[in-house]
Amino acid sequence: MNAKSKIALFGLVIGAAMISGQAMAQTTPQTDVPGHPRVNEVNNRLTNQQNRINNGLKNGTMTQKQAARDESHDANIARRESVDEAKHNGHLTKQEQKNLNRSENRDSRHIYKQKH
Repeated sequence: MNAKSKIALFGLVIGAAMISGQAMAQTTPQTDVPGHPRVNEVNNRLTNQQNRINNGLKNGTMTQKQAARDESHDANIARRESVDEAKHNGHLTKQEQKNLNRSENRDSRHIYKQKH
């Protein structure tokens, strides 16, 4: 892949992250899924992190570039969660939840460091 293609691809990824962030910010808070406490915990943490990113953008403690990076990490976690849920009829195993929480903890620390 040549440099021009890489730049174009990077621009598309950043643009998609910003658009998805705006779309996520406009949606209502995610409601809990009855009977899926592990899924609910992961989803609630992702929603909380998205709110923290949006607040950082609003008050100027975070740049668009930083927000796009964090949103892409959160999107990756959400994709992994969906794949794990598909394997077990909409549920997460304890190990899958542990792995997702570890990723969310890493992203949460990064968000905190960027804002302070």
